[in-house]
Amino acid sequence: MSIKQISVFLENKPGALSHMTSVLAAHSVDLRALSMAETKDFGIVRLIVDDVLAATTVLKDADFIASLTSVLAFEVPDETGGLYKLLDTFNQAKVNIEYMYSFLGGKHTSKAYMIFRVADTAAAEAALVNKNLKPLKQEDIADL
Repeated sequence: MSIKQISVFLENKPGALSHMTSVLAAHSVDLRALSMAETKDFGIVRLIVDDVLAATTVLKDADFIASLTSVLAFEVPDETGGLYKLLDTFNQAKVNIEYMYSFLGGKHTSKAYMIFRVADTAAAEAALVNKNLKPLKQEDIADL
């Protein structure tokens, strides 16, 4: 039940991010989440989108270097300590988080979600499901 994250490599220069998002917008790809990490010469933009196939196709057609990664997505309880409870479940399941970022629900919900990159997505997912966590599926992302 993992979802697909698109990683796009961008040259670290003015207008590069704007150009990438304009390509997606021109093809009606809706962004759900975006995270960017940069170095001096290039950046890696991580995207969660409503239509992975369309996004990867248009990005490659526009000469962007893009790759897919499996990640896990979970709803964060809207309560004090909600993130702690989610992270504590990862800890109890002995799942190490390589990186994470968040996004808010979309047009139809006000919920918040966390995206997690872990070393072994399938094993982590199985361990977390055994702890009664329910990950989002790709079709859930498209419906947000």
